[in-house]
Amino acid sequence: MFQRAPATEAEFEAARPLAIPPEEVAEMDEATWYERAFRGDDAPQLTLRAVGMGSVLGFALAFTNVYIGLKTGWHLGVAITACILSYVIWTAMHTAGLVRTQMTILENNCMQSTASAAGYSTGGTVVSAISALLMLSATVDNPAGEHLSWPVLASWTFFTAVLGVCLAIPMKRNMINRERLKFPSGLAAATTLQSLYASGEEAAKKGKVLLATAGLGAVFPVLVDLNAKVGTDGARSTFLPGLLNVFDFLPAFGRKMKDGQPILENGAPIAVKPSDWNLAWEVNPVMVAAGAIVGLRMTTWMFIGAIVLAYGIGPSGLEAIWTAPNGRVLGAVTAPAKAWRELGLWFGAPILVASGLLSFGLQYKTILRAFSGLFGSAASGDSDRVASVEVPTSWFVGGATVSGAAIAAIAWMEFGVPPHYGVLAVFLTFFLALVACRATGESDITPTGAMGKIMQLTYGVLIPQNATANLMTAGITSSSASCSADLLNDLKSGYLLGAHPRRQFLAQASGILTGTIATTIGFYALVPDATVLNGVGDVAPQFSAPAAQSWRAVAEVFRDGIGNMHPLHQRAILAGLLVGAVITLLETFAPKPWRRWIPSATGFGLGFILPAYNTVSMFAGAVLALAWQRTDAKMADAYTVPAASGIIAGVSIVGVIVAMINNLVLV
Repeated sequence: MFQRAPATEAEFEAARPLAIPPEEVAEMDEATWYERAFRGDDAPQLTLRAVGMGSVLGFALAFTNVYIGLKTGWHLGVAITACILSYVIWTAMHTAGLVRTQMTILENNCMQSTASAAGYSTGGTVVSAISALLMLSATVDNPAGEHLSWPVLASWTFFTAVLGVCLAIPMKRNMINRERLKFPSGLAAATTLQSLYASGEEAAKKGKVLLATAGLGAVFPVLVDLNAKVGTDGARSTFLPGLLNVFDFLPAFGRKMKDGQPILENGAPIAVKPSDWNLAWEVNPVMVAAGAIVGLRMTTWMFIGAIVLAYGIGPSGLEAIWTAPNGRVLGAVTAPAKAWRELGLWFGAPILVASGLLSFGLQYKTILRAFSGLFGSAASGDSDRVASVEVPTSWFVGGATVSGAAIAAIAWMEFGVPPHYGVLAVFLTFFLALVACRATGESDITPTGAMGKIMQLTYGVLIPQNATANLMTAGITSSSASCSADLLNDLKSGYLLGAHPRRQFLAQASGILTGTIATTIGFYALVPDATVLNGVGDVAPQFSAPAAQSWRAVAEVFRDGIGNMHPLHQRAILAGLLVGAVITLLETFAPKPWRRWIPSATGFGLGFILPAYNTVSMFAGAVLALAWQRTDAKMADAYTVPAASGIIAGVSIVGVIVAMINNLVLV
């Protein structure tokens, strides 16, 4: 299936982009697509240089998604970033005479599939289920917790990604060829590639902006994370502090507490400052860049959630004293800096759970279409040409069987999931991935969080008190559904450019191994032990890991029972479920003009389970992006994403290197 790359300019010119814009191709039926858009079997697509470039870029970008996932709980798409970088790098190499021809547009399309599989599809499980499992393994006697061995983590990551890629095979032709679902991210990637080849000068500018901001971002981990400075006492520290307490001129509520009693100084309780509630400025700009991409609505409600925690339920939690079953007296919040994970988590996570599950349930038409589309539109009498171009069903059966069996075996031997429950989890994953992929095609939103919560609730009933099984079975669904949706987005991009779907599938599959290696290295480098996620004493954790916090919370409820929780935590769970449900119903049924004023359930919930300095930075980034949009809309539209993506890439890649130096050299 691999092809020879163009060796001459004439061969490159023969593989020029379609004269038909992607938006027009999107409206073609399958027969018309084969007649007018399909580039045939000979156009260079799946070449060694395309897969090699995609593997290299995906390897680097995988670090960015592990880093950002641990910071924010989000995974940012890497396809467009990879397209811009690949085009700029290969153009520079061609100009320098290092290669005979540039990559064709279809080679770059295969490249972005490989990069997307490596940089996006393999990172979801480590920032959610795996991180939550590590956090739960920590105890008072062993706060570092216990990591999974690298062979187990790598195997789990690899096979869940393979399963997800294989599960998308029977969905592709119906959702993309026949129903022509939008898959907006796939359309955006195709449009980006088309514009790069139509206007090389514009592509070069975007590439320069991305590389320049990556260089700027790369400076900050060295300054704020590298323990290279040695004091007179021999202790190591960083060149710059990670946080600046610039908001301490503002008032704050609450008193510092210990064992349910105020801490006194000169006979009077010690009042807290805004910085005690994590209201500070984060020197590292990565969250500012993330906020510029996420947008103002989401980050505004994140910021509001952080303010409600610091000035509302947080101070109340300090004073809510309770005697635990072990006889220890404590408040719902033991220290202001811990409020986001001691109380905010129990309010914010239920908002996310209720919103995700209710939104999923309200999409019943999408669910029905997903199943009717799969089982009710089987093709008959396909031509030999179609059969040779589309990915064969045998690949789905073989790949899903092998990867599913491997996942069930690992779940049984390493996580204590009985074999029949492991097989059931793989079986259920197919149906949940089917729904998630259709939601992605229709709305560009992949509800992997909701899919994971459905599995957590299912296995909380089937295997109660087993938090490990609860997390890992949900991890199968969340990771595999994300991979399926990512593949369909990439196949949609290829479809709009006239690509060969079977070759693009192979390009996507080839990126999984590279991504697994990068994700495993990145996770161990950034998270040497659980203290990085849980913190130590009053010291905040390096990574807030909000996705993992949410997963851990659900697993803890099933493991310990809600009756053993602090009464205020119990009330926070109920209130969060109610708030999440109400917001979701308002977003769905309120008159359209009113919806802009309705809170974002995701943003509001995340505001409670992220440290406030993260939300402040993201809100600031969104405000800066809006200001640029108002000042120069054309420039902002063209360069906001490349500039922000560059900062994220620079910080993340160098951040992983710095973490490795800190953990292996500067100890």
